[in-house]
Amino acid sequence: MNKLCAKELRTTTPTEEEIKKIKRNDIYIICDNVWDTYNVGAIFRLADAVAAKRVYLCGQTETPPNSRIKKASVNTWQWIPWSYTSTTIEALQEIKNQNSKVKIIAVEQHEKSVPYDRADYKLPIALVVGNETTGISEEVLSEMDEIVELPMLGINTSLNVMVSLGIVLYQALEKNKIG
Repeated sequence: MNKLCAKELRTTTPTEEEIKKIKRNDIYIICDNVWDTYNVGAIFRLADAVAAKRVYLCGQTETPPNSRIKKASVNTWQWIPWSYTSTTIEALQEIKNQNSKVKIIAVEQHEKSVPYDRADYKLPIALVVGNETTGISEEVLSEMDEIVELPMLGINTSLNVMVSLGIVLYQALEKNKIG
């Protein structure tokens, strides 16, 4: 395993050639009004870790360049394909226009949710995460093919948005035998 110190992580700069060699998985990550820039940065880092095809930053989600996103992402925002759309619905339409077979999955606590480990993560998939306080909007939830939820066994009722996304992303990799 390759261990890097904090300074090495923040100064990693892949070449264009290295970036082009990355085999991107058919995974899209959509941020529906994620307000915390540290969450956004961490989501870029997750996207890099799983070689996601694209990150969509939607609505009131802050976009790079931003010093807090840069710090939390350890610069991964510079080589992860990403785009901004004014609404999450617009991002969903763009993804479906590119690939009509993509399955749209929300990571959200909801009455229609299924346990995250029982979901069908056959690629291509788009994972939607929402606002840290209000979650994913009802309008966006109505567009989902599936909603997944992580069990909460203690007193706290929710996990951080990027933590939840990370768990679900690695479940998707495992189910697709990637990595």
